Amino acid sequence: MTSSEAAGNWDAVVIGGGHNGLVAAAVLAKTGRKVLVLEAAGEVGGAARTETFAPGFRVSSLAHILNRLHPDVVAALDLERHGLAIDRNGGAPTTVLSRQGDTLVLNGAYGESLDGATAAEAVAWRELRAQLLRYAGVLKPFLSRAAPDFAGMPLTETAALARTGLALRRLGKEDMRDFLRMLLMNVTDALDEHLTDDRLRGLLAFDAVLGSHLGPRSPTSLLGLYYRLTGEAGGTSGAQLLPKGGMGAVVKAVASAAAAAGVTARVGSPVAKIRVEKGRAAGVTLQSGEEIRTKTVMSAINPRTTLLELVGPRMLDTGLVRKVSNIRMDGNVAKLNLALDKVPRFAGVDDAAARGRMVVAPSADRVENAFNPAKYGAFSPEPVMEIILPSLSDPKLAPDGACVLSAVIQYAPYRLKEGWEAGKPKLLDAVLTEIEAHAPGLRQSVLHAELLTPDDIEARYRMPGGHWHHGELQADQMLMSRPVSGLGRYDTPIDGLFLCGAGSHPGGGVSGAPGLNAARRVVQAGG
Repeated sequence: MTSSEAAGNWDAVVIGGGHNGLVAAAVLAKTGRKVLVLEAAGEVGGAARTETFAPGFRVSSLAHILNRLHPDVVAALDLERHGLAIDRNGGAPTTVLSRQGDTLVLNGAYGESLDGATAAEAVAWRELRAQLLRYAGVLKPFLSRAAPDFAGMPLTETAALARTGLALRRLGKEDMRDFLRMLLMNVTDALDEHLTDDRLRGLLAFDAVLGSHLGPRSPTSLLGLYYRLTGEAGGTSGAQLLPKGGMGAVVKAVASAAAAAGVTARVGSPVAKIRVEKGRAAGVTLQSGEEIRTKTVMSAINPRTTLLELVGPRMLDTGLVRKVSNIRMDGNVAKLNLALDKVPRFAGVDDAAARGRMVVAPSADRVENAFNPAKYGAFSPEPVMEIILPSLSDPKLAPDGACVLSAVIQYAPYRLKEGWEAGKPKLLDAVLTEIEAHAPGLRQSVLHAELLTPDDIEARYRMPGGHWHHGELQADQMLMSRPVSGLGRYDTPIDGLFLCGAGSHPGGGVSGAPGLNAARRVVQAGG
């Protein structure tokens, strides 16, 4: 990069080269703007990278299943032309594991059909699934565009909000009442009304609380299940994909689209400060001391880091500083990566199911019991988790005959009372013991184990609290209150500074929606 470019030839600078930062940069560049992405790590991708964790073994670093990549992002960036392969056949199945081998399998897009359930339970599930998807469909427009601004809503957004109201009315009087009744329910109560199979209830409870500091009986926990079902993959709501090449393949396609649009990305370039002059963003200063001037800065990193560290509290109203300081963002999830010398055999799981998602959550009570210790800074000796074997679908991720196991473990509290130095080996042992109960002999196959606690995630991926979503996805931290009230539409009190990461609306998951919506907001604002 030439000195003239560093001095101020950029129309916009994006801080953070995760998928949201790359999406925002690409969308801006496609309008003719000259855009620079600054990434602190040695490569772009953030928490969606595919990384080598043992010689010959590669895995999706944190997020390992694609279930909410926004179709507008795919279309706007033409990601399929840039190499993203999308399965349009309903995606991978989900298997609820059982120590007795009597597994339950959800096939198609989030259980279009069930294997292993009674005929009566299959009918009950079909009805509940249809209801949940209808209700998620009402919420979906809110999560796929900028949060509503009731004070100064433009005509286009007023019309969109009216269409949402019409969709709600179309539910019918009885369904509309039930939608409003269920909106903030806990997931256990909702499941108790419809289902009897503990395995199915356990899966839905697990999915509703995954990534959050909630148990199935916590108020509003059903909202997490709605959030999951508002996502889609391959054009189908509720579908989930295990992309070949891991989640890094998704980032690679986004990065390719950004490069084709003219975006310049610099890795190994951590930002130390956002320059503010006369109340507006004027550029950034890198940790190296280099200054880069621009009239528009977009931050795809954590909002607390952006505002309190890169901007600084002296530039902000004390009330805003207080609100940002109190965003709940203590992580509660750990990630396990195993390098195995052979493919493990899970009881009751056939070859087709092994290529999908396997969940250890035999009942809603078991999920609740796993949550209870987390309230007091501990983890359960019987953790619940989501497991995939990505190398079965993509052999390039492991040597011949070997296998990669990737697991997301719920719950692993960031503020562990005994500290993670002491607690980490204990959690690893508990997780391996649980997996071994479903896949006998697995421990003997382990060549290397990498367990990432929230403490590790914070350090490696620069995520305060080790929270994957850059803040809890709960009712009081969603929509116009994400990350906090007053910052729900990507703008900040600093003119020319915009938020575009998972900590902003609509939230986490590899969707690209925050980056897309924020870039559109910049264009609208003339930034």
